[in-house]
Amino acid sequence: MPQDRRADKPQPSEPGAQAESAATATTAATATATTADPAPQEGGGSRLERWFQMRARGSNPRTEIVAGLSMFVATAYAAVVVPGQLAKAGMPHGPVTTAVILSIALATLGMGLFANLPFVLAPGLGGVALVAVTLVGQDHVPWDAALGMVLWSGVAFLLLTVFGIRDLITRLMPINLKYAISAGLGLYIALLGFRDSGLVVAKPDSDSLTLGALSSAPALLALGGLVLLTALSSRKVPGAFLITIAAVTLAGIPAGVTEVPDHLFGAPDSPGAVAFHVDILGALKPEYFPYIFAFFVSEFFSMTGTLLAVSGRAGLLDAQGNLPRMRRPFYVDSAAVIGGAGLGAPSMTAYLESSAGADSGGRTGLSSAVAACGFAALLLITPFATLIPSAATAPVLMYIGLNMLGALRKVDFTEPTNALPAAMLVATTVFFGNFGTGIAVGLTAHVLVKAAAGRFRELPWGLWIVMIPLGYYFYTLV
Repeated sequence: MPQDRRADKPQPSEPGAQAESAATATTAATATATTADPAPQEGGGSRLERWFQMRARGSNPRTEIVAGLSMFVATAYAAVVVPGQLAKAGMPHGPVTTAVILSIALATLGMGLFANLPFVLAPGLGGVALVAVTLVGQDHVPWDAALGMVLWSGVAFLLLTVFGIRDLITRLMPINLKYAISAGLGLYIALLGFRDSGLVVAKPDSDSLTLGALSSAPALLALGGLVLLTALSSRKVPGAFLITIAAVTLAGIPAGVTEVPDHLFGAPDSPGAVAFHVDILGALKPEYFPYIFAFFVSEFFSMTGTLLAVSGRAGLLDAQGNLPRMRRPFYVDSAAVIGGAGLGAPSMTAYLESSAGADSGGRTGLSSAVAACGFAALLLITPFATLIPSAATAPVLMYIGLNMLGALRKVDFTEPTNALPAAMLVATTVFFGNFGTGIAVGLTAHVLVKAAAGRFRELPWGLWIVMIPLGYYFYTLV
């Protein structure tokens, strides 16, 4: 649905600084990455510093706050889009809005305090669409049973995390695919930005894309925002993302793009109508198993890819492209999927737009804590989320996504068995419109072409085991 890392660590006050690949990360960057444990440390400094270890990661409170606000603004649309989709599935709109915002705030805070990483966790749009459109809309599955399927996929996540299987699979991924994950995610993010701004639209009665109306107000605002963001980033202006989003939002008012709500304040609805209304046993019907598996595989690779990509942009990966103490964010992710389904917010996952925080200099969980506070405040000013038009966040997505394509230069294109799987991962991410499926294709292609070329020594035995569930996953897609 969910990046590359740097050789020279950009200063956290430079929001436009881009990360180089983890393979060329300096020894210092590798050392600081091992400080991911958020437990309080003995020694000097404020309590905030001892908990989040900002100095060790080359950051400071001001930069983390700006990064957290950038993540919040870039992801605030989820508080409007996700409840709208779930309401179409028959879930009461007011209560599910409260449930979604609560889930985002709690999961994001957990990622900050427990994993000490800069991520926003929210319901994945792909998983939400699977619930609202496919299960409820097409197959007429009760929404409480659909939430039960999501919950069981979270239980599977948790079990694999406890036994160390999730981080094992992540470490088994070839380095070339880890580079390609960053580029594939970047291209996908950029495409989202182009579509949100109307620069690219779907052809009528067709799955193909075509050029949109360049003279439309959203397109012009997005292009202007992209130019402004590039200029601010090149000048290393702090808060470049926030400035751009605010500028486009204000410019969109006279252009009729920004819709100003009648009121900004209001008490949230009680989530009681959806919270804990989960049909756990009903979700275990045999005919529902392929759906549970689809939730599991898609969100598994989506979370893994986003985690690696955004952590890389923040310079937190080691020389092998792995995240130290990777099990911590996986625990948070598993708990978020289970708890989110329980509250009425399906398919919680790390959002691609978290890269806005990393590119703003966010390196620690303080960014996540700030973003979580933003969503908590949104409970009282929910209409604020509707104030920010997609044309305002589109420049951020385009800028970050296009810059992430530089990760491809680290792929060994001189060796076909390395190049083809990486290229397929990038291409199928866009073709299928699903980041998790793109990673699954790339991993499968890697095993097949390496085996066909007789390079069996380059295939760890664990990858062969992974091919069994992946084969079943592709079978369920047919």
